[in-house]
Amino acid sequence: MRPDQSPVIRLSEYRPPDFLIDHVALDFRLHPSGTVVDAVLTLRRNPKGRAGAALSLDGEDLTLLSVALEGKELTASAYEVSPEKLVIPDVPDAFTLALKTEINPATNTRLMGLYRSNGVYCTQCEADAFRRITYFLDRPDVMSTYSVRIEAEKAEAPLLLSNGNPVGAGDIPGTTRHFALWEDPHRKPAYLFALVAGDLDRVTDTHTTPSGRRVTLNVYVEKGKGNRAAYAMDSLIRSMKWDEEKFGREYDLDLFNIVAVSDFNMGAMENKGLNIFNDRYILATPETATDQDYHNIEAIVAHEYFHNWTGNRITCRDWFQLCLKEGLTVFRDQEFSSDERSRPVERIANVQTLRAAQFVEDAGPLAHPVRPHQYKEINNFYTATVYNKGSEVIQMLRLLIGPAKFREGMDLYFERHDGEACTVEQFIRCFADVSGRDFTPFMRWYDQAGTPLVTVRDAFDAATGRYTLHFQQTTKPTPGQPEKHPQVIPVRLGLLDPQGQSLVSDDLFVLDGAEGQKTWDNMPARPIPSLFRGFSAPVRVEINRQPGDLLVLAGHDPDPFNRWQALQDVEIDLLKRSIAGIRKGEAPLADPTLAAALERLIRHSDADPAFAALAIALPRETEMAREIGQDVDPDAIGTAVTALWKSIGQSVGSLARERYDALSKPVPFSPDAASAGKRALALRLLNYLIAANPAEGAGLALAQFERANNMSDRANALWALVTADRPERDQAFAAAEARFRDDPLLLDLWFTLNASIPGKAGRERVEALLRHPKFTLGNPNRVRALVGAFANGNPRGFHAADGAGYRLVANVIGEVDGKNPQIAARLATAFRTWKALEAGRRAEAEKALRGLVAPDRSRDLSDILERSLA
Repeated sequence: MRPDQSPVIRLSEYRPPDFLIDHVALDFRLHPSGTVVDAVLTLRRNPKGRAGAALSLDGEDLTLLSVALEGKELTASAYEVSPEKLVIPDVPDAFTLALKTEINPATNTRLMGLYRSNGVYCTQCEADAFRRITYFLDRPDVMSTYSVRIEAEKAEAPLLLSNGNPVGAGDIPGTTRHFALWEDPHRKPAYLFALVAGDLDRVTDTHTTPSGRRVTLNVYVEKGKGNRAAYAMDSLIRSMKWDEEKFGREYDLDLFNIVAVSDFNMGAMENKGLNIFNDRYILATPETATDQDYHNIEAIVAHEYFHNWTGNRITCRDWFQLCLKEGLTVFRDQEFSSDERSRPVERIANVQTLRAAQFVEDAGPLAHPVRPHQYKEINNFYTATVYNKGSEVIQMLRLLIGPAKFREGMDLYFERHDGEACTVEQFIRCFADVSGRDFTPFMRWYDQAGTPLVTVRDAFDAATGRYTLHFQQTTKPTPGQPEKHPQVIPVRLGLLDPQGQSLVSDDLFVLDGAEGQKTWDNMPARPIPSLFRGFSAPVRVEINRQPGDLLVLAGHDPDPFNRWQALQDVEIDLLKRSIAGIRKGEAPLADPTLAAALERLIRHSDADPAFAALAIALPRETEMAREIGQDVDPDAIGTAVTALWKSIGQSVGSLARERYDALSKPVPFSPDAASAGKRALALRLLNYLIAANPAEGAGLALAQFERANNMSDRANALWALVTADRPERDQAFAAAEARFRDDPLLLDLWFTLNASIPGKAGRERVEALLRHPKFTLGNPNRVRALVGAFANGNPRGFHAADGAGYRLVANVIGEVDGKNPQIAARLATAFRTWKALEAGRRAEAEKALRGLVAPDRSRDLSDILERSLA
């Protein structure tokens, strides 16, 4: 479709389905190029639908073989079929409809519907790809029970899986084929249907719920990789126990299966009882996975399991309510990770992710509310706004009513809406009912796009000891929303004296209008305010600080998040001034006071190495671009950031070397958070050593790479070498390629490392690696590893002044779009900041975007291009 021909779906135009489907019986006769699907649908008219309406079913890329109504095959004149619809004008009020379709899994490069991954049949149906399996009412408010028969060649697919519980299996006499029968007693929308068939290794365990149900747990992986699934299984068991303890939620079937495949558009999918994962988020051993891999596996396994209640048992009425399952479940998985690891470290990392992805999204042409008002392609709204900002809305909700009332509201939500397809209003109403609070103004967080700016001014009357904080909030216009209304903003705060002692330990102020203020009396001296503790709201903050305030907060604030934030604010202010000077031809700035503060952190880093690793890390170049916000010059940013790393590295060099040597001694590997924190700190120290003395630091990194007894230490050495234009980098990268080339996930890491080398050198490597024998545009992980990493993580390369980076990425986007539109559209979001660039780069980026516009582009990519260029 041309962009202007794509239909616009609007929340305001929602209407209930005209028909409901009570039961779905599916029969798959699997074949790589010609799978036949028999579907028998038990339908009835919806009392809330339109009286007398025709039956209109969704379809895509299907070959329709036959249609039968109440057992009688229909002639072609009795229905209308098109590439996207099957319409039967004359149907009774209740009936069965039998559909026979044929599909081609082998040629399904979109990886939506039924497709093949390394010889394994698997499905991905969210958001609306069940229509690529059979004609259906493919919408989340149509919930049905399912019975499934799967038939396949036994040698090719000895394993046959679907949702629910297995109820039968056997060989088919006279053939080399066999079958399996599955029944799911829980009603679900079609997007949660799943099928897997293939020859896979299995890791198995059990879990007994508090009520006594014994659940069999299986993790299936590609042959030969079973030894890499143990941590995923451990994460699953811990997730199940945590959900029982924290939310009172037990699992509800006798079997829980996870399957990992190598070709997958997303991270994972929560299909009822049969989660399907990108194998990047399942496979791990000390020799093959980094600390970040272990963290991701733990978090994503938990996320998909938690969907069993927040997404499956209670789903969303329509796709505008996507945040109802995703934002809520991100909140739940973040709480799980915080309990399993370090809560302050997890909070800082989550906010870094939010700011890097969602704040940028909110500031550009792709901005949209947590609950969008309209869309053309729903796949383009699986965004940081829906997921991460959606989670922050839940965080604020809990803060406003307190943990006890929040748990009471969640219990009411599960009790009241189990088995339903719900809206955000129904969810919020549960918390209003238990707290007695009016959440009408709070709903703006769901309906209004943009990141509020909270400006804070303070005043102190030394004669009376009265101290006042004045707050003002504003939100810039976003696409389709030129006028903004005040948000309900919870401000967790405290007050410190000039020596860092607490005057007010912890308080909550709610800014629910355009302006507000809070006053304290009898203050002995002008306090230093500690605002938005724990990042209590997803806002930007400006405050008139006194000189030295931030360093007092960095050293003494009892809130760990605000200690980290204070240092970030010092560094951001310094870098902004340095960048402005560089653009005028001046030398980069340094700050001995900042260096001394970081040296103190390094000296006392034994207390919490993971926190110290975050605290001594300078803002990334992409973060500085976000903070500057307009007329952005990535080269000037890169020069300033690199110079600051060098100056601080030279100041802390001897101590950094001493601590690095102590931390880098070989020890047995453990993936626990404390051990990972020590390795993270060693990496940050190595970053400073390389910045201060590239020859010496690169030698240390190469030695670490060569002696490492685990992938975390080995990968950290490689990451440290990314910024070192030294022979040691080439030596280590060549050795890594030889070591990694037969492991797809490790080879992805190697591609990403090359793509991350700053500037022109990185771009040239990407151009060469597009021709690497192991690079393919058909595997989403490989495309993300090389081209996605370059576009999103190499600002000096992607945003080259001559436009070469834009042209490179645009060419790949155009080629990928013909194979996998979802991946093409996601790559195109790398251009989302183009309007914030300085004029020359802005013109080059626009030229690249406009060059992608064409009549035959996919709906996915056309939607991103249209909104980006609007």
